[in-house]
Amino acid sequence: MKRSPFTRLAKSTAFAAGHPGSFIIALGFVVVWLLTGPIFHFSDTWQLVINTSTTIVTFLMVFLIQNQQNRDSEAIQIKLDELIRAMSGAHLALLDLEELNDRELHDIRNGYIELAAISREQIRQGQGDTGSPEVRGGRRV
Repeated sequence: MKRSPFTRLAKSTAFAAGHPGSFIIALGFVVVWLLTGPIFHFSDTWQLVINTSTTIVTFLMVFLIQNQQNRDSEAIQIKLDELIRAMSGAHLALLDLEELNDRELHDIRNGYIELAAISREQIRQGQGDTGSPEVRGGRRV
């Protein structure tokens, strides 16, 4: 599958921005800017150079990184949906939850809060809270 030029740019930029070398390069620019301060007598123009440069880079990076985060989040949701779909006994209604409204999400969350409370009470009574044997220290109990 061929990716769009923007997707390729966003992915490679996000990768490059997270690389330690990028930090070193940015630090180098700041050091050079600081060292040139006395040469330019710490003028308004000297200050404007760093302010403008950082504003432009930040403005552009916000969009590129947000695009990459959106893609990563969508991929994770698809993978989670596939895990739910593939598990025997899983509630398929949990697929694609991110599309529900806040009230629907809240109602489902409350159901799981109640289930957790029941399970904790079962544990306090010495019962198991799953249909699977427990694992402690790498051993089945």
